[in-house]
Amino acid sequence: MPDPRYVVDVSVVTRYLPEQSQPEHQRFAFAYTITVRNNGSVPAKLLSRHWVITDGDGHVEEVRGAGVVGQQPKIDPGSEHTYSSGSVIMTKVGTMQGSYLMHADDGHEFKAIIAPFRLAVPGALH
Repeated sequence: MPDPRYVVDVSVVTRYLPEQSQPEHQRFAFAYTITVRNNGSVPAKLLSRHWVITDGDGHVEEVRGAGVVGQQPKIDPGSEHTYSSGSVIMTKVGTMQGSYLMHADDGHEFKAIIAPFRLAVPGALH
């Protein structure tokens, strides 16, 4: 059971970007807005991200980096940080999942898991 001091929940909303996509060139662009909420009892800083992006053909791309969109936000208990970013895949449907490495004010490091979510062109799934 996870330690209740270190509970960070992640929610995601995705959107297809037809104006940035080129289906004839297998380019499908998506935006996603992520809310990272600290439901623990200790302030925590988001140090880094790890994404696993899988397209509909099973092609996997891993992305690692410091922070999110150039920031390493510190999130107090009961507070949240929201940001938007994007991804381009080669198929109409794909998934993203991953984790954030968090550093609590008491020195403890832990991962906030990002459950798999779908990237899909409207109408691509029946």
